[in-house]
Amino acid sequence: MGYAVKDGFAEFDLSQMPKPDVYKLLASVILPRPIAWVVSRDVEGQLNAAPFSFFNILSADPPLVAIGFSAAPDREAKDTLANIKTNGEFVVNLVPEELAQAMNITATNAPRGVDETKLAGLDLASSVVVHLPRIAGSPVGLECNLFQVIEPGGSGTIVLGQVVYVHVRESAFANLQRLHIDPAQMRLVGRMHGAGGYCTTRDTFSIDRLTWPLEEKKKNS
Repeated sequence: MGYAVKDGFAEFDLSQMPKPDVYKLLASVILPRPIAWVVSRDVEGQLNAAPFSFFNILSADPPLVAIGFSAAPDREAKDTLANIKTNGEFVVNLVPEELAQAMNITATNAPRGVDETKLAGLDLASSVVVHLPRIAGSPVGLECNLFQVIEPGGSGTIVLGQVVYVHVRESAFANLQRLHIDPAQMRLVGRMHGAGGYCTTRDTFSIDRLTWPLEEKKKNS
């Protein structure tokens, strides 16, 4: 692995690095990452659940989420990716602290056709629009239709999903009418570095957003 140190920074030319090292570096510095706990269904009708931390919300109009899939070393494609391509729908569940161990069980490379929701002992709840259940213990469930599959080259695939229905646990709201969420009630976990690194979202702080011109605001303060 080649790198240079300049002015206190280690500098990396990704084009000159082995792909596993590129993954290791990027997954270790972009922190924390939210986790999409995806429920999908295969062509035989079997449910699948798996977590993905190359994930985020991209747009509110239209409401789009993105999930990045790496290559599967032991099969043609990740089960979740194959299911989404086949059926065109999925549910993204966010992971609370109390289900972190269950989430980790669903991350195992179980043989194709294994229902990870049963493997992890997950309770399921009905969705409204898509023909898939959501994870009942998750404080947030996003019902999604496949919007676009992006093959950027290399071994990765990006799925864009359009969110068509949202479930949020009522107790997660500080003010439901104003759509104000209390993060402490969500108790979500995020992905950190390494094979088993995670974090909670309990330690938060607020910074008031500034308006332009900044100098005028300083004068009046």
